[in-house]
Amino acid sequence: MPHMNEGAGAATTDATVKFRLAAIQMVSTPRVDENLAVADRLLAEAAAQGARLAVLPEYFAVMGMRERDKLALREPDGRGVIQDFLREAARRHGLWLVGGSLPLAASHPDKVLNTCLVFNPQGERVARYDKIHLFGFEQNGERYDESASIEAGRQPVAFEAPCGRVGLSICYDLRFPELYRRLGVVSLIVVPAAFTETTGRAHWEVLLRARAIENQCYVLAAAQGGQHENGRETHGNSLLIDPWGVTLARRDKGEGVVVGDLDPARLADVRASLPALQHRVM
Repeated sequence: MPHMNEGAGAATTDATVKFRLAAIQMVSTPRVDENLAVADRLLAEAAAQGARLAVLPEYFAVMGMRERDKLALREPDGRGVIQDFLREAARRHGLWLVGGSLPLAASHPDKVLNTCLVFNPQGERVARYDKIHLFGFEQNGERYDESASIEAGRQPVAFEAPCGRVGLSICYDLRFPELYRRLGVVSLIVVPAAFTETTGRAHWEVLLRARAIENQCYVLAAAQGGQHENGRETHGNSLLIDPWGVTLARRDKGEGVVVGDLDPARLADVRASLPALQHRVM
C-alpha cells in the first residue's frame, strides 16, 4: 500500500467543484538562488491565474554542471534553504505545492535522495516521496546514470488534497505502470520531470497519456524545458491530461506556467461510462 505522510488525511474533497492546477516549467541553472527566484515568480503567476495546486519540475532548484554537484547541496530532512523556500512559497501564494525534487541526505554518504516534498497552503508538509526508479541511458555519446549519485526510494506515496487523492512520482518513474497501480484509485497523478530531449521526443507524451487512460485520472506533468548550462537539453512539454487521455494544456519549451482545471464531473463520467477500475482482476 502507498505510504501516507504527515497531515495527508486532513484535506476535504468537494466532488462538484472544478479545481485549478498549474505545472511550472523551468530551465534551471547551477545557481540555487537564481532558480528559487524564478520558481517564486512563476508560482505567483500560477496563483494569479487561480491555481490552487502547483507542481514544480524535477531538479527545479539546481541543474548542476556535473551529476555529483547535487551532493554539495543536499539538505537534512526538515531544514535547509530549498525546503524553507517551498514551505514559505506554499504559504505566501496560498498553494498546495508539489516541490518538484530536491537533494536530501541519504544513508549512503556519497549519494542523495531525489525527493519530492508537498506542502499545503498553510506551509505544513503533508507528504514526502523519494524517487524509486533511477534513470540510466546511453546512446550516441549521451549517457546518464542516476544510480551513481542517487539512492533509490522504496515506498509509493499518495496524499489527500481538496481535489481528491494525489499520487506522487518523479520523471523516470513514468515508465513503470506498476508504481501507479500501487497508489490505488487517485484523482490526479503528478509527474515532475527533467526528461531528456532524446527520450522525451520519443516517449514523453504517449507515456503520460497512457498513465491517465489506464488509471482514469488527471495527469499533471511539470518539466524542465530547454538548453541548460551543463549542456543537457530537456524536452519540456509540460502537460495537463484528462482521464480520457485528452491533452488539455501544454507548454512546449522555455519557462512558463501551464494552467487547467481538474473537473470532478469529467472524472466521474469517464469512470461511469468505462468502469475499467472496477474490472481489474489483478
